[in-house]
Amino acid sequence: MATAPVWSVDPRTGKQREQVAVEATAQEVGTTVRAAHATREALADRTVRAAFLRTAAEELKAAESTLVEVADAETALGPVRLTGELARTCYQLRAFADIVDEGEFLGVVVNHPDDTATPPIPDLRRYKVPLGVVAVYSASNFPFAFSVPGGDTASALAAGCPVVVKAHPDHPALSELVAKVLRRAAARHDIPAGVVGLVHGFEAGIELIKHPLVAGAGFTGSIRGGRALFDAAAARPVPIPFHGELGSLNPVVVTEAAAAERAEAIGAGLAGSMTLGVGQFCVKPGLVLVPAGAAGDGLVKSLTDAVSDTDAGVLLDHRMRDNFVAGVAERAALPGVDAPVTPGAGGEHTVSAGFLTVPAGRLTAEGEHDLLLEECFGPVTVVARYEDEAEVRGVLSRLPGNLTATVQLSAEEAAGEGRGAELLAEVTPLAGRVLVNGWPTGVAVAAAQHHGGPYPATTSTSTSVGGTAIERWLRPVAYQGTPEALLPPELRDDNPLGLPRRFNGVLER
Repeated sequence: MATAPVWSVDPRTGKQREQVAVEATAQEVGTTVRAAHATREALADRTVRAAFLRTAAEELKAAESTLVEVADAETALGPVRLTGELARTCYQLRAFADIVDEGEFLGVVVNHPDDTATPPIPDLRRYKVPLGVVAVYSASNFPFAFSVPGGDTASALAAGCPVVVKAHPDHPALSELVAKVLRRAAARHDIPAGVVGLVHGFEAGIELIKHPLVAGAGFTGSIRGGRALFDAAAARPVPIPFHGELGSLNPVVVTEAAAAERAEAIGAGLAGSMTLGVGQFCVKPGLVLVPAGAAGDGLVKSLTDAVSDTDAGVLLDHRMRDNFVAGVAERAALPGVDAPVTPGAGGEHTVSAGFLTVPAGRLTAEGEHDLLLEECFGPVTVVARYEDEAEVRGVLSRLPGNLTATVQLSAEEAAGEGRGAELLAEVTPLAGRVLVNGWPTGVAVAAAQHHGGPYPATTSTSTSVGGTAIERWLRPVAYQGTPEALLPPELRDDNPLGLPRRFNGVLER
């Protein structure tokens, strides 16, 4: 049976640019996974791993002009945005190298025997070891930061896990180029090329999650696709952890006092956030609760003015464009829904930004307006006008899990007066990141970051951004009564590697 070709496509025209590869067969997936599995020992040395990650950042930066040119040709995201995203990706690789050097992620704990405890404590020593080969499923909307060199890959390599990446069909040429850059970096440290595997094709992605040597998976994409892979990971003879980011509405609640105080600024800020990257951010604010009345009217006017000034843009592919046009049309046709700025087709290959309004009361109970509580990928948001706090609570109670939730408060509310603290408590159960008087687009790579949330935002309680993302690819092991000479160096009393640890209850750094 012939294997289907993989084409690079220009989203600005819909035309094929070049054939990049062919879709991988089940046998080829197996070969790629086995090659990755064979590189585990080459990643065992933390010093080598850290150096590899830094070299990967160096090589990506050196290839910047070529990579950005190809990325723009395949995604239409623009050189400025893509140059910034590549810089973020390089920073992330270096940040994980620092984490590897530090060693705290290993979670070393040593307990000497204590016969006086009830029950008695034997000699116990615990740390974390890599899971094994990690399958990474690339995202379409971040061709660097959530693709071949992105957070899943960086954190897995930092943990000591080889990766096999399922390339996204929206940027296959870039995926091939980046994989070559990462392998070049690996070669500089005598790490075999198989440490970063790459496969193309829908069926290859299914075969990858099923392969017995794959020990974990990271995914960023749609609820439908992510849930299918999540179920496949759980249905294996040996189930594996699946860390998926699937979808998010990212609700915003604007208090009446906040709208009265700074309607123009909030409206303009919302417009900038919902149209950033042509609305293709996973943390785009997709539902905004705005008070009915004069204060809310002022916010809607500001939003109308700002969105009306937004140029039409190109989505990542024509399938997404068609889904966006159909999705907003279906939502706009619902009873009681208005479109102050009509979103939809901007041209043969583009879309125009817009937003919809609806009385919040129509969203407080199950019915035909439930579609407005689902993510619509692209430059659109839903503004729900509420009459009172009961309607706010009613809408929030119907929302699924989200990556973010935002509250816009007045200065007095932010200082602790009024309903600010109560509202914060109401939105906290909904999301992994809660913002006050900000906008969710933009996910900083930082130690305290959490990019995840209750299902369906993610399928686990972990983050895919920030230092603790490494924890997804590790498992703890405890050694009991093991002679010092047989212990891994990380667990020996004399701490030859100088690791941070908890030694007999005392934290040592």
